[in-house]
Amino acid sequence: MMPESDICIRESYQPDPESQCALGRRTPQEAFQARPKATPSCPGLVVPHHFRVRQDRVDRVGRVTLRYNSRLHHIGLGRRHAGTRILLLVADLDIRIITEDGEVLRQLTLDPTRDYQPQQQP
Repeated sequence: MMPESDICIRESYQPDPESQCALGRRTPQEAFQARPKATPSCPGLVVPHHFRVRQDRVDRVGRVTLRYNSRLHHIGLGRRHAGTRILLLVADLDIRIITEDGEVLRQLTLDPTRDYQPQQQP
């Protein structure tokens, strides 16, 4: 049996005729669903489900860490970049690492089965 306070809270969130008066005869949920939603302005633009921009600094051994699907992945950049401030541009599995000046340090596709993403040998 539910406590009386839970019943009162549940009933207060149910649509009722009184709540329709203030919003043009619509419930709050109907008013929300009727509003236009934000979408990309470029036609045909596909936005990946997982994207983010992160500021970081390369550690002393030349790598940065990135969490993907609750797992921590280490991305090698080289010791020559130790201490460099970077931006990680992550779009699902595609990662671009650039300096704050815009120089591309590395571009890769994350392999989720590996914890360490080694540098590509020339």
